Amino acid sequence: MQACRECRAVVLSVLALVLACTSALAQSASSGLILQADEGERRARRASDFPFILKVDMKNGGSADMVMGMEDLKPGQAIPTHRHLHADEIVFIHKGTAEVTLGEQKAIVREGGTVYIPRNVRIALKNPGPATLTIVFIFPKPGFEEYLRDTSAPEGQPMPPVSPEVRAQIRLKHEWHTIYDQR
Repeated sequence: MQACRECRAVVLSVLALVLACTSALAQSASSGLILQADEGERRARRASDFPFILKVDMKNGGSADMVMGMEDLKPGQAIPTHRHLHADEIVFIHKGTAEVTLGEQKAIVREGGTVYIPRNVRIALKNPGPATLTIVFIFPKPGFEEYLRDTSAPEGQPMPPVSPEVRAQIRLKHEWHTIYDQR
């Protein structure tokens, strides 16, 4: 009889553990996000002080597949020529006007315009001014968001400068997905 009670206690303990784990897993699964324009992981690039927001990725919303963010470029600021090796990208011009170089194509893209960048195609954007340019970027695979984190700081925190040597090390670490042309 004692063995039966001990066996029952073990079974109930295991059952409680399984239920607790199942509940924890269910709670950790993403139920999605609803974010306002200024919400998300707010950061600023250390090299040029452009603010940006990581809105959706593994850390923000739990997406294993998608990366989405918003970025502001002041008049005259530019995103240098680069290409993404493992994922296409979509850039949506939310506000302002962008001077875009996509492969061999050059165009002025206005508010509401979209740029589709196939993987391994060079892209560069510049804000010709006079207003702030706000872009939305979307990737179907993760990777680039970690480069952004490595080259930025959370908004409002000190912005330690990035030496050319450190920038080169960061780019080398992330060259499996993004390669910048030499400046």
